Amino acid sequence: MEYNREEEVIRNYQKGEKMMILIFAQWCINHDLDPITIYTEAYPHQEKNKELVEALDLTVPKKESDLIDSETILEVLSLYGNDDLAFVVSDYIHRKNLK
Repeated sequence: MEYNREEEVIRNYQKGEKMMILIFAQWCINHDLDPITIYTEAYPHQEKNKELVEALDLTVPKKESDLIDSETILEVLSLYGNDDLAFVVSDYIHRKNLK
């Protein structure tokens, strides 16, 4: 029983992580930014992020997207321990005065 609970927790975390990646990708699209470029700035030594590439297929044009404010994206990134990415996103927010 314990093993199944651990598996469920891991699956839920992974689902949440995929949602975080999708939110990041959509936030970038909504602000005319390239998610892969920003991700690479945060993690220059990492190989191409397969989950990010998959998430890009799920994004919609910014005119069809719900608003994702900058505070939300920073909170979501921090929640999943993407502090380096949150730092780069924060820099873009301040340099480009994004909402």
